[in-house]
Amino acid sequence: MIESLILPQHLRDQILREAQTAHPSECCGLIEGILYKEEARGLACHPIRNLAQANDRFELDPAQHIELLKRLRGTGHEIIGCYHSHPNGRPEPSATDLEGASDTNFLWLIAADKTLSAFVHSGGAFHPVRLA
Repeated sequence: MIESLILPQHLRDQILREAQTAHPSECCGLIEGILYKEEARGLACHPIRNLAQANDRFELDPAQHIELLKRLRGTGHEIIGCYHSHPNGRPEPSATDLEGASDTNFLWLIAADKTLSAFVHSGGAFHPVRLA
């Protein structure tokens, strides 16, 4: 299971800017990176259009998701997680996030109140991940 995520400051800043721009709706996107044992390294954050109708939900555009998967094919990089914002909430997974999570060992970054937190989904639950 992923225990730490190396995410450069410029990518953290990008997610927080996207969250601020999308307010009062949630921003969302996918994280490109590399996994090595218990460590993940984020290399790029790809904003994805939010198809959700409600401001407090996110639904990644599947066409953009598939396009990113195609672009990463053969590069040695993969989608290691997603990110979204909680405009009026806390930087921790909500019950709705847990309902929507299915991939094991998949990172979830949550931006709220100018704070970014990381979690990994495994065993039907979210576990905190150290941001390095």
